[in-house]
Amino acid sequence: MTKERAASPRQQSVKALLGLRDLILKGEIEPGERLSEVALSERLDVSRTPLRSALQKLEQEGLVTLIPSGGYAVRSFTRQDIIDAIELRGVLEGTVARLAAERGAAPARLKAIREVVEQIDAVLDGGPEALDIGRYESLNGRFHALLSELAGSEVMRRELERITSLPFASPNAFVNTDVDVPAFYRSLVVAQAQHRAIVTAIELREGGRAEALAREHARIARQNLDFVLEEGPDLRRKVLALALMSG
Repeated sequence: MTKERAASPRQQSVKALLGLRDLILKGEIEPGERLSEVALSERLDVSRTPLRSALQKLEQEGLVTLIPSGGYAVRSFTRQDIIDAIELRGVLEGTVARLAAERGAAPARLKAIREVVEQIDAVLDGGPEALDIGRYESLNGRFHALLSELAGSEVMRRELERITSLPFASPNAFVNTDVDVPAFYRSLVVAQAQHRAIVTAIELREGGRAEALAREHARIARQNLDFVLEEGPDLRRKVLALALMSG
């Protein structure tokens, strides 16, 4: 009984955080809309204390913002905001790749990221019809997490974690848009070639090349964003993060 009571507040906090994040990313709460603690606690079936904790966490993630009169509102982002966040991820990952090459990455970390690259190869080998997109997303997220650690800098790792907590700056933001669209499947193939090239450049201690490749790699997300907004607007609803975009 003691363990159950001790676990209950944590369970409530997780429920509040996941539930509120889900409502925001699905667009069920409009950008700019003020968040009512009373209404949300009833909607999510949680008490006010874990809800407040969730709001504080989401403010740190950049999904909600404090308003002058008190309380929180869902943050809205312009298209330029999204582009800037993607660009910043590229800058940070490029810096990590350069530092890893210049300082020399730990062999165990290089081995781990190489194994992930090989696993992604296996996922893509069957073509778009056989693609396990969930498996790809998991491995792609793992690649970027390992990349963030290669320089051995906790400062860089934390900053990358912070920027990628914005859903549209995540490495997987536009991965699951629609693999039946040839342009998106091709982007996965190109991204994988870049994964391999980044790791090779780091292993060869080619800092400038590693940085340039990592920055270019992030721009695939920018290209997919442009495609969704300009050429495939019917796909926009599949990119949950775009529910936060104003206009």
